[in-house]
Amino acid sequence: MELVLNGIHHLSIDIETKSSIDIKKAGAYRYAQSEDFEILLLAYQWDDMYTEVVDVASGEVIPGWLVQALKDERVIKHAYNAAFEWYCLNQAGFHTPINQWKCTMIHAMYLGYPAGLDAVGKAIGLPQDRQKLSAGKALIKYFCTPCKPTKSNGGRTWNLPHHAPEKWELFKEYNRQDVIAEKAILKRIDKFPMLKEEEKLWQMDVMMNAYGVKADRKLIEGALNINLKSSTALYIEAANITNLDNPNSTSQLLPWLSKEIGKEIPNLQKATVEELLKEELPQKARRTLEIRQQMGKTSVKKYTTMQTAICEDDRIRGLMQFYGANRTGRWAGRLVQMQNLPRNYIASLDFARKTVTAGNYEGLKLIYGNVPDTLSQLIRTAFIPSKGHKFVVADFSAIEARVIAWLAGETWVNDVFATHGKIYEATASQMFHVPIEAIQKGKPEYALRQKGKVATLALGYQGGTAALIAMGALQMGLSEEELPDIVSRWRQANPHICALWHAVEDAAISVMQTAYPRTVRGIEFAIEGDVATGQAFFTVKLPSGRKLYYPKPFLKENRFGKMALHYWGVGTNKKWEADSTYGGKLTENIVQAIARDCLAVTLKRINDRGLKVVFHVHDEVIIDAPTDVKVEDICNIMAEPIKWAPGLILKGAGFESDYYMKD
Repeated sequence: MELVLNGIHHLSIDIETKSSIDIKKAGAYRYAQSEDFEILLLAYQWDDMYTEVVDVASGEVIPGWLVQALKDERVIKHAYNAAFEWYCLNQAGFHTPINQWKCTMIHAMYLGYPAGLDAVGKAIGLPQDRQKLSAGKALIKYFCTPCKPTKSNGGRTWNLPHHAPEKWELFKEYNRQDVIAEKAILKRIDKFPMLKEEEKLWQMDVMMNAYGVKADRKLIEGALNINLKSSTALYIEAANITNLDNPNSTSQLLPWLSKEIGKEIPNLQKATVEELLKEELPQKARRTLEIRQQMGKTSVKKYTTMQTAICEDDRIRGLMQFYGANRTGRWAGRLVQMQNLPRNYIASLDFARKTVTAGNYEGLKLIYGNVPDTLSQLIRTAFIPSKGHKFVVADFSAIEARVIAWLAGETWVNDVFATHGKIYEATASQMFHVPIEAIQKGKPEYALRQKGKVATLALGYQGGTAALIAMGALQMGLSEEELPDIVSRWRQANPHICALWHAVEDAAISVMQTAYPRTVRGIEFAIEGDVATGQAFFTVKLPSGRKLYYPKPFLKENRFGKMALHYWGVGTNKKWEADSTYGGKLTENIVQAIARDCLAVTLKRINDRGLKVVFHVHDEVIIDAPTDVKVEDICNIMAEPIKWAPGLILKGAGFESDYYMKD
């Protein structure tokens, strides 16, 4: 076949590959950089023609016209998780620009569907013959990962096509079926297109992930060595105290502790251990619980993840997942999970890093005492800028509080952000009718700031006393008895935000009852698609033009006996199931989505300046910057007005460093 192009053509692709690197532990980029990485099969569909499979592993050659098509900008390439196909094909020598690709997985996530190909097929309701072949996992394990050499298999480390011809033919069919499933999904969801701006943002995200961020290999190795010594020493100490065969065993340790303390201990969960350590305890029991707490520091395992994922050029790639939170469109973390890194409190970070890099366990223990906690605090600092560069780190200041006040028209809050910016003091002033000048350190009224702070952080989305407790109100020294008053005062001080919750909920129910769109404060609510066929969405159009999608919406009474919007989504147990929402929760989705869109605008602006964002965490950007870039420059970019959000006042704050940290 000769490539003759008339206008735009579409090429759907799926590849099967092999590598000795564990893709789940190391990520796709390290996987594809392995010396033994190979493409085994390549299935493709040109426009709406028949799906073909190129059996590369058996010696078939990818046709020349197809190689040409991969490079041609008039051919739009489609794949499910296209970042994988794009990177692997480039690694194999088939170079193709990312701006020629579209990702069906990202498009599905944009519409509120789950990420997996099989899961999306079932959620959309594809016919069985259009869904992903269920035998795939076993076939991938057999052909795509190394096998254990045995006498019966002749000592081989890889299973090749001729070792199991029937399985290989089934694997080829699996490869073909993935293209069929992807194309069938694409036809269904193409009726609800992604914004072009979102496609470009995804392409920018792929390039950021492929560029990666440099990691301090020596620090990582030093941390792992110290952690091994620390774990061994703690285990021996616990064994000597308790005389147990295995002091790590909950079933052995619980009876010992109960006897030692003189009361029954229900479990050894993190919260239980923390509560027990607040009590007066026998010395042996206290020390054993402290050891248990230190040995349970799971965040230290992130060093192992880093060591596994680090590429030969000392960079870790693939840390971010575009549209990982499909209720809002926010990014999610992958591999090291940058979104939940421990904070650092150590004042002498430089010295601690040098001590760990040197593998000096004794010195670290002598100076800092709690070795696992110290290692945990240093995890962030394992990420470093490229040679001759520095990190410029900046984040939006109180962005959710700014966005919700702007959206609701809560004028006094907007005025605070337009002037002095002391939102916690100003909130306390509004709640307790105290002059803001009185709420400063050294004055009795300063205690009110704590109430203003926790209220601001916890109550914006219709939460009550439970939300205050979840935000740490009791740990701040507040009593349960005073929480209802804080809720009441905050709501009285923010009537427009409270009105927004109810207006959003009323609009959602009205749309579901009448099928007519409703607009609240510039946010448009509507029903799109066909409810009868199940291909329908409750949509929320944001100021940016992006929409939030809630699949298969319906009205039903919630557990409180109140009529509520329900929709289908991925629940907390990662299953596709029905869920309900209400005014405050919808408001939270909208506010966080607008904040996400503000970040997206900032990422584009930084990228347009030729600067490299290597990753971002919540509302914070981390730039691998030349030494002449100033923090003020980035903060100014973050504060620039956004055309679709007139009147929204944004502010950035940041710092520069030779390693990543929490300032």
